[in-house]
Amino acid sequence: ESFAFRNAEGKRIHELEGQMKVDNQHYEHESYELKWAGERDADEYRKQMDRERRESFAFRNAEGTRIRELEGQMKANNQHDDHESYELKWA
Repeated sequence: ESFAFRNAEGKRIHELEGQMKVDNQHYEHESYELKWAGERDADEYRKQMDRERRESFAFRNAEGTRIRELEGQMKANNQHDDHESYELKWA
């Protein structure tokens, strides 16, 4: 009777330890899955920030080019007006 009790108790403890091991493996796997998902999210966020930064640079570059062209045109118009003014003054 004592052997049967100890055998049953040993079996119960062995099954309990097995279940705890399975639970721990599941928890570790889930933890890694969450970690990897977080890393993927962080990578995607960095890629998005890089894209937005490049787009911002492109916009600022285009805007700077447009402004420089406008300033050049205004300067040319002013020089033309000054030239005409001198021609009329000395004519």
